[in-house]
This record gives sequence, C-alpha cells and structure tokens, in this order.
Amino acid sequence: MRIISIDSVKGNEILAKDITNDSDSILMTAGTIMKKEYINRLKELNIEFIYVEDEIAKGVSLTESLEIQIKEQCQEAIREILTKYTYHTDKELEEIITVADEIIYDIMQEPEVIYNLSSIRNKSDGTYSHSLNVCALSVILALKLRIPIWKVREIAVGCLLHDIGFTYIAMDYSGLILDECSDKEQREIKKHVIYGYSAVENMEWLSSASKDIIISHHERLDGSGYPFHLTKEKIKIGSKIAAVCDEFDSRVYGNLVPKMKVHDAIDFIVSQAGSKFDLNVVKVFVASVAAYPIGALVITNQDEIGIVLRQNPKCPTRPVIRIIQDANGNKPLEWIEKDLTKELTLFITDTIID
Repeated sequence: MRIISIDSVKGNEILAKDITNDSDSILMTAGTIMKKEYINRLKELNIEFIYVEDEIAKGVSLTESLEIQIKEQCQEAIREILTKYTYHTDKELEEIITVADEIIYDIMQEPEVIYNLSSIRNKSDGTYSHSLNVCALSVILALKLRIPIWKVREIAVGCLLHDIGFTYIAMDYSGLILDECSDKEQREIKKHVIYGYSAVENMEWLSSASKDIIISHHERLDGSGYPFHLTKEKIKIGSKIAAVCDEFDSRVYGNLVPKMKVHDAIDFIVSQAGSKFDLNVVKVFVASVAAYPIGALVITNQDEIGIVLRQNPKCPTRPVIRIIQDANGNKPLEWIEKDLTKELTLFITDTIID
C-alpha cells in the first residue's frame, strides 16, 4: 500500500482504503479498481490523495505507521471533544486528557519508535490531524529527553490544544501563506495564541505547563517569535518541544507555510538549531523522525529509483528500500532489496512526488 495524489491516478490501481467525505460517509470502498474518470469527481469533493495497491507498492505496509494508528484511533475523539467544547462548556474539553493518555501509552509500547509520516490529510481534518501529529511527536521527544512522565502528560495535553485559538479567528486562513499575508492578516492569525490562552486561562484542571504551550509554541530562542518575543531560558521546555514539532508538521503539510518534502523540512529544522530551536530538542528530533517515510519513492546516488519498505530505528536517514527501476530505466526482473545501513556507499539524494 502507498499514497498517491489524485493527479497520479493512471487507471487500474486498486483502492487500498475506503475514501470518506467530511462526515465520514464512504464515497468509495477499498478494493475498487480506480479509473481516470473518477479524478474530477474526487477533486470536487476535496480528495487530493488516496491509498492504493499497485505493482510499485508490493511489500510496502503502512498499517504499523504510528501516525496512521493514532489518527485512526484518536482523530474522531479529538473532533468530537473540540466540537462539543465550541458549542457547550469547558467541561467537555477535559476529556482530552484521555486522548493524551492513549497516545502516551501507545508510544511507550515501542521505546525505539521512529516517527514515520505515512498518512494523508484532507482539508476537513487538517486541524485535528495537525494537533495529533504535534502531540505524538512531542511525546516521543519528551520521553527521549527523559522528562518525567507526569510532565510528558502535561506536554501532550498542551500540544493537543496548542491551536485551539484558531477557533476564534473569524477570517478564512485556509490556503494562506503567513509571510505573504497583509500586516492586518498576519496580526489576526498570530492572535490565535492569545485567543487560545484566554480561552483556557481559568480552567483549573489544565496545568500551567499545558497553558504555556498554547501561548508560547511560536516563541523562538533568538526572540524572533511571538507573542512576547521570549528568548532562550525564558521559554519552557514543553514549548521548546512543541515549537519544533509544530514547525515540522506545518512545513510537511503546508500549514500557513510553503509545503516541503519531509527530508527538506528536517533539514530546515536542523538549520535553525541553536538559533531558533533548542539544540538538545533538535538532536532528539533528528534521531526520532524518518527522513524518508515508508512508501516514499526515492532516487539514489546510483540513479536508481526505489520505494521505502521499512525504517532502521537507529538510523532514520538510511531505511530499507526496494529497487523498482535501475540506472538504465529498466524494471528489475527479481526483487532487489537494499538496506542502506549495510550498503554504505549508497544513499538517497531526493524523493519523487508519487
């Protein structure tokens, strides 16, 4: 199974997972043979990517991806909790602790888990998926930084709620790039941290560390962040972790910033280590995130094209790949699998969209 964009559908691919709409009604069931005439209709329904089984995807399994597991397990719960909070009282919001505990439990079952972005995000669930991704990755980093479990829980809850302030922004910010917005638009978008903190400030069940993440996850070590332009030690560890995870997920999925490939987003975070992002947090981040997700098509320095089969937990930049096209443009007659931790002269130079 792998992910392809709707534009890449050539016909005859087998749909690997149901396609659902905003209300979770099934539009197309797994097992359907894709046809090119389906493309325009799916685009009209804001479906941009789908999971398929095809010749290239043989041997690729996304079912163990932490991101997919957490999305399927927790996304609907997050959606319901935040929706109930919007229309009722803050009491419903406290249920979010249960989601945080589930995520922490899942991650603690796999001490060497590598965060592998193998999911797709439709426009309707962007906010919920983003919050879950930031939470899951933050928990991984916090545990590897040996932060006490009670504090990991506070960080998890804060990350699940870090963008709650967007609920109070009246303008339509979907599809916008912050740096390209007018000064007025930028000011309004940046207010989400103030709106979010103001909404939870008096909630006694929510810890001060969780509240701090909501207001401070856009602060940067050099004082270039917002809303208070805090520097270095004035930024708490939970917010330093959330800052890295929020920036990474936003850049991979194009949330108010230009969209990047996963390995480019990692390189961007690394380039800002010590200046904008905490150096220790970035070191753990780099060791925890798969630079080339399972199912990604990659180009090697030997001009081969491969697909990532699985990760090497202790070396997230050197996965196991299957060669699907050799340097001469031919498809190998036999299965060729290469472990980049053993093929030391072989490395990935780039990824191919779809």
